[in-house]
Amino acid sequence: MVCRMTKIQRLVLTLGLLALAGGRISAAVVESDVCVYGGTSGGVVAAVAAAHLGQTVSLAVYDTHLGGLTSGGLGATDVGTVTAIGGMAREFYRRIGRCYGQEERFDFEPHVAAQVFADWLREAGVTPHWRQRLATVTKSGTRITEIRMEDGTVYRAKMFIDATYEGDLMAQAGVSFTFGREGTNVYDEPLNGVRASTPKHQFDVAVDPYIIPGNSASGLLPFIQPGDGGTPGAGDRRIQAFNYRLCFTQNPTNRLPHVQPPDFDPARYELLGRLLDAWRAAGKKLTLHSFFNITALPNGKTDMNNNGPFSTDFIGMNWTYPTNDYAAREKLDRQHREYIQGMIWYLLTSPRAPETLRDELRTWGPCRDEWPETGGYSPQIYVREARRLLGEYMMTQADCAGDRVAPDSLCLGSYNMDSHNCQRVVQHGVVRNEGDVQVHVPRPYPIAYRAILPRRSECENLLVPLALSASHIAFGSIRMEPVFMMLGQGAGTAAALADVDAVSVQQLSYARLAAQLTKDGALLHWQPTGLAGITAGIIVDNAGPGVSVTGDWQASTATAGFLGRDYWHDANAGKGEKSVTFVPQLPRAGRYQVALYWPAASNRASNVPVDVNFAGGLQTVLVDETREHAGWVPLLTTNFDAGTNGWVRLRTTGTTNHVITDAVRWLPVSAASQ
Repeated sequence: MVCRMTKIQRLVLTLGLLALAGGRISAAVVESDVCVYGGTSGGVVAAVAAAHLGQTVSLAVYDTHLGGLTSGGLGATDVGTVTAIGGMAREFYRRIGRCYGQEERFDFEPHVAAQVFADWLREAGVTPHWRQRLATVTKSGTRITEIRMEDGTVYRAKMFIDATYEGDLMAQAGVSFTFGREGTNVYDEPLNGVRASTPKHQFDVAVDPYIIPGNSASGLLPFIQPGDGGTPGAGDRRIQAFNYRLCFTQNPTNRLPHVQPPDFDPARYELLGRLLDAWRAAGKKLTLHSFFNITALPNGKTDMNNNGPFSTDFIGMNWTYPTNDYAAREKLDRQHREYIQGMIWYLLTSPRAPETLRDELRTWGPCRDEWPETGGYSPQIYVREARRLLGEYMMTQADCAGDRVAPDSLCLGSYNMDSHNCQRVVQHGVVRNEGDVQVHVPRPYPIAYRAILPRRSECENLLVPLALSASHIAFGSIRMEPVFMMLGQGAGTAAALADVDAVSVQQLSYARLAAQLTKDGALLHWQPTGLAGITAGIIVDNAGPGVSVTGDWQASTATAGFLGRDYWHDANAGKGEKSVTFVPQLPRAGRYQVALYWPAASNRASNVPVDVNFAGGLQTVLVDETREHAGWVPLLTTNFDAGTNGWVRLRTTGTTNHVITDAVRWLPVSAASQ
């Protein structure tokens, strides 16, 4: 690896030598056009974006971990609508793809992501400064002039970017912020506030919450919060649960053993024991999937996330995190990690866990080649939300639902309005989780540039791309790593242009910003998948109604260009034993053009048999799935009856290489000719 010393590094070295020559060590002073505080994925992209526009950039990283959650275990990317990801975020996933010999890839190993980020910074001439903990912020009027770290390092710049998950820089700069849940009446958001009903990740059996069963005076078991959850729709200061994403493997040569955390006490996990008892009494068959959402990553690794009523989410134990000092946060980080290790140890050792479950869990363990310095556990806790800016524009449920459209789009959001549980309480004498929300957004929506801007009266040279101005429920959709990277690109670009134009970030011409972002590949406005007529006709998607399967198909988002949330592949196995049938609900009889859609790649089968059942009979068409295409690929045009008599079946018989299935469209001939 070739290292080049930047002007900033030379300045720091010179200052250090001068201090030593004077007989004392003085704090380093780092001067740059743009200072980025936070080594998250969005922080890295912000730094690179500003550097690409000719700015000198300093990047101050809290610890020594680069890339935040993207390189911290969240290897199964929450993409939402993949075709809404543009600009430098899309470039990141293409760089990931090249590491695996593919055009692009959205699931990957943590160390691969970390290397991509490091290489990107090196190419841009940006050298991270490690172990930088913010101590103070100095302002002149409404402009930040410098920020000082606990080790005495001072950063002076004309523009600053707070790229932390926690919003630490904006808070120290005196910028208004909030945290927790707004009431439903604050921004007219039915999905915000305390939930009247929480159906998902919920206790599906009755579990007694009290230390002495049935005796409320005996007190609550650990991991249960007092009260009944509060008034539905009311706001509170509770935030959705954190966890660690687990990169585990079953490869014996790369598998570390599970560890018993310090001071482990099985009595603390009595709630889990009672859940196991209740599930066993109900006849439920328990597997690892009962407790973990397991997504496969390359080379036999996983991204394991929370699943079910008692899992890796440490519900209700993070409410103070947004405004905690560093020591208190580190304590919470440790408690979260040891909670997860304790849960795993309990499942491994408790006789209340079925032996089959214990045997299955023994085959898994942390990866030896991921984060060896922390025993195979990520150094990055999953901060799902913390502080949120109260800025020039507040993103709300109306923006996510498409009922309001921000005119100053910085990028697109597309993921569900998503919140994990916020508390675990007692309702009607049994344990209940509260706060989980999972609501689909109808289409990708613009995220306002003004949402990353503090009020001009508070700060004129600060951008906040991660802890941006959004309500709890809107932030639940926005808070995905690809979006953070796109917002980081917007922030880095805006900082550079505002500096060049000698204006505040609020005064920057949006037309100028939009033109530069578009030039650099950002997507500011949604055009469905970028393909003409993609939503016309009757579409049956693999993940929607009207689909039936035989055999085992695997979901994937690894190759871009699919419809809906994912596509399926046959894993290049079980040839002749697998098929997928798409059945439309046609509104009327007539002539329809039947077309197929799939994400093409070189490892696809070139001879996929596709049967089309229509009013006059059955016809089989062979499809070459290695073929690149710009939209729907027509199979044939023929007559169909109204209703569900027609269908298309994709088979794996006689195929070599991977068979892909994604979506089928029936387009009326009159529409097809337009």
